[in-house]
Amino acid sequence: MSQAKTGILLANLGTPEAPTADAVKRYLRQFLSDRRVVDTSRLLWWPLLRGVILPVRSPRVAKLYQSVWMEEGSPLMVFSRRQQQALAARLGDVPVALGMSYGSPSLESAVDELLAQDVEHIVVLPLYPQYSCSTVAAVWDELARILAKKRHIPGISFIRDYADEQAYITALANSVRASFARHGEPDVLLLSYHGIPQRYADEGDDYPQRCRDTTRELVSALGLPPDKVMMTFQSRFGREPWLTPYTDETMKMLGEKGVKHIQVMCPGFAADCLETLEEIAVQNREFFLEAGGEKYEYISALNDSPDHIEMMVSLTDKYR
Repeated sequence: MSQAKTGILLANLGTPEAPTADAVKRYLRQFLSDRRVVDTSRLLWWPLLRGVILPVRSPRVAKLYQSVWMEEGSPLMVFSRRQQQALAARLGDVPVALGMSYGSPSLESAVDELLAQDVEHIVVLPLYPQYSCSTVAAVWDELARILAKKRHIPGISFIRDYADEQAYITALANSVRASFARHGEPDVLLLSYHGIPQRYADEGDDYPQRCRDTTRELVSALGLPPDKVMMTFQSRFGREPWLTPYTDETMKMLGEKGVKHIQVMCPGFAADCLETLEEIAVQNREFFLEAGGEKYEYISALNDSPDHIEMMVSLTDKYR
């Protein structure tokens, strides 16, 4: 019996196509219209989104994008393309497609690209190490919507997350060790994860636990005493309580308490993007230094590092 031809679909969040207010507005409209991201009643949410949030936030966010935009484009897209190309090169005859939940290239275009190559089985790898209903489940929903329109659908293997996978923890640990070797060991290693509303966790999203799993395994791999590592949550939006402790408030508190040297890593981001390169590497650095801190380094996301690509190989290997 011949083996079904397998392809890999790498999925991530997405990014505006240009660092302009119009492009950011288009992107944010799609992103913030997804019920998985914001589940507020549409009756209340639409007027607020269209009348206040998009007109006010888009120009402001566009300026932030301008500050991190790379020659080849948006950092998230540049690193995602490099990941796709490196994984494809590593796997040889296995097609690898890239799809984004919001913006371009869409998940639909990625599925079509694989099907056009006669792929009969798709391994879906959402590049969110820790499951959340607002990220991984949004990929699942969109995939179901895409396939609902097809007469012929492929087999699907869906990797829910990889928060405590050995190859992922090893890649993170190697990255931290390289930073320590370059800049010296800090007083505190701060692990900042993207936040979600506390209510989502209360309703069953196991995201906070998956973040704790990554933190526990990484601390163990590094052999650091627990008091030298902190875990916080960044990028909160809106007025309801989000997961705590908040990254920005923690930065101020550490500086005020006399902590002199910190290094920050964002283990929930598979590729550097606005939330790491601007919010963490720039804004939060200022919070820490202004509060009395002296040395601050941001440890880059794993991006297209060889360790990260090897992790993708080992994660998808069992399904190929």
